[in-house]
Amino acid sequence: MPIKASELILNPDGSVYHLNIRPEHLSNTIITVGDPDRVDSVTKYFDTIECKIKKREFHTQTGTYKGKRITVISTGIGTDNIDIVFNEVDALVNIDLEKREIKKDLTSLDIVRVGTSGSIQKEIPIDSFLISEYAAGCDSLLHFYDSEHVQYKAISNALIKHTNWSADKSTPYVVKSNPALHKKLSSDKTYNGFTATNVGFYGPQGRILRLPIQDNNLNDKLASFNYNNMPITNLEMETAGIYGLAGLLGHKAVSMNAIIANRATGEFSKNPKGIVDELIKYTLEKLSE
Repeated sequence: MPIKASELILNPDGSVYHLNIRPEHLSNTIITVGDPDRVDSVTKYFDTIECKIKKREFHTQTGTYKGKRITVISTGIGTDNIDIVFNEVDALVNIDLEKREIKKDLTSLDIVRVGTSGSIQKEIPIDSFLISEYAAGCDSLLHFYDSEHVQYKAISNALIKHTNWSADKSTPYVVKSNPALHKKLSSDKTYNGFTATNVGFYGPQGRILRLPIQDNNLNDKLASFNYNNMPITNLEMETAGIYGLAGLLGHKAVSMNAIIANRATGEFSKNPKGIVDELIKYTLEKLSE
């Protein structure tokens, strides 16, 4: 049965609703960035650019780097936007948009997040690269899907117990990167990480300006959590949603983090744009190998 127009929303030109792109605009290798301006920071290294499409915070460019076709998409910040981007890129490759039917043969995409993050461990310094092997989602995104088969319940249960997690907050879920893509992007230049994905930048990440927070010790609890010699290493706002939806949809995903802050030491990078640029170049080289 065809998918209803209210569920799969298309623009008059046949493009998906939010991203405003059609199947021919998308490569099977995708780099996601939060900041729309960072798309140009990636594609400035491309040899060719086929298309540039913008709608709201979603900016898309597709081109080639050393002969490899890559699409770069800005997601904006947060797992709510990840929900939009991942469902729409999946629809572009795995749904016949004219017939509104799921294709018999499904395509698996390689998706790499290139973003910024803050370390909560003293030994992971600013201006370093961290690749997330696991991610703990402190948002509620994955709970809206039939998703228990991609979750690591033993880890999330241990985290809930260790932090004395408030029942008023969404239950944390733990998900994993794709092992093959994780191996491809790793090197002696990267730290291996277990990333906590938060629903906000201030209170949810323990920052206090004028508003008091529910748990003043949450960051310390996260930093002291250790599951089978695997501590939580850093905080950001997209990775768990990326891993969860990629796992559900059959795509490969990994999150690359430029560590621009260390919450344990109170340091912030003196050149955050520079370290992000270095991570972009590193990621492009690894993907083109």
